[in-house]
Amino acid sequence: MNKTALLGVACFLALWYCVSGLGLVNPVLFPMPHVVAIKMAELVYTGRAISDVVGTVYRTAIGFAAAAIIGIGLGLVTGYLKSVYGALNFLIDFFRSIPATALFPMFMLFVGIGDLAKVSVVIFSCGLINMVHAAYGVRNARQSRILAARSMRATKWQTFGKVIFPEAMPHVFAGLRTTLSLSLVLVVVMEMFIGTQAGLGQRIYEAHLMFRIPEMYATIGIAGILGYLMNKGFVLCERKLVHWAGK
Repeated sequence: MNKTALLGVACFLALWYCVSGLGLVNPVLFPMPHVVAIKMAELVYTGRAISDVVGTVYRTAIGFAAAAIIGIGLGLVTGYLKSVYGALNFLIDFFRSIPATALFPMFMLFVGIGDLAKVSVVIFSCGLINMVHAAYGVRNARQSRILAARSMRATKWQTFGKVIFPEAMPHVFAGLRTTLSLSLVLVVVMEMFIGTQAGLGQRIYEAHLMFRIPEMYATIGIAGILGYLMNKGFVLCERKLVHWAGK
């Protein structure tokens, strides 16, 4: 984290202290940062937060991976075959426009209230986003490189593998970065909506119901830190794997 980012964090904490300390918001409902930090440390030290983090990360990882495999695979095919793209374009845009939260009851009816329901929502919603990004990347590959490959008598599969696929990768990874954060958000919301034995969403909801306000904010903070670390790790991987992006 650079100095500018640290300055932003410091300003945020100072504003938080002012709002809570001056009584602009009821301190019971909006406790001081150090109170939340102490509760966060307590949750981690006692291990209560660890099991919740593991449960949430497990569901997020499965949903994200499945959405990536299915969505990218379908997106590459859809983008490469114009007839398939034309046939599915309306359906993709239609289902992508439906809020993910509106799908919760439907998935509960078909797959129950276990982890499969949570993962299914992630796969459906994030898979469509990955599909769109992959298809867009294929369809917007630079024609000059494609023509150069064809002029050297490259086959369709060679052109796709050596030219179109690498050209599409920056768009694919942009979609993956979006769906990584969205996967975590959907899993946490589903844990609150459906419930589970261990999960950050369940912990937040229980703390809210029991009026354990510092614990609620502490768990929200843990979820935020988890999302930040996941995003930073993904960015590092992207720089290594798609080093030609923008060149």
